[in-house]
Amino acid sequence: MPRPVHFEIHAAEPERAMAFYRALFGWTFTSFIPGVDYWTIVTGPDSEPGINGGLVRRQGTSEGTAVLAYVCTIQVADVDAAMAQALSLGGTTALPRMAIPGVGWLAYLKDTEGNIFGITHADAGAR
Repeated sequence: MPRPVHFEIHAAEPERAMAFYRALFGWTFTSFIPGVDYWTIVTGPDSEPGINGGLVRRQGTSEGTAVLAYVCTIQVADVDAAMAQALSLGGTTALPRMAIPGVGWLAYLKDTEGNIFGITHADAGAR
């Protein structure tokens, strides 16, 4: 059964957002790939329940197409097949499938209520 494996925070000013979450929850942030506006978030030790996430520079404006929410990402066997199924069930594409180099494939969808969620498939060869 597919489960949430990751969440993302989209931020217009990543440094400000990181300072907020560091001070509030003690989360730690690490640059994922130098020169890329993406940071991994460790929310606690692996020995405790919970998931880790990421912080990304927001794309678009807050009045337009920008993601203004935490996005939970679900691990699936095939991003393209899951996208097709979601669309057939009344969902829509928020951001098309993209490669996360060395990690896998990611797409954002909207459910029938307009909620954004991510789907991902691990593939170290993704480029």
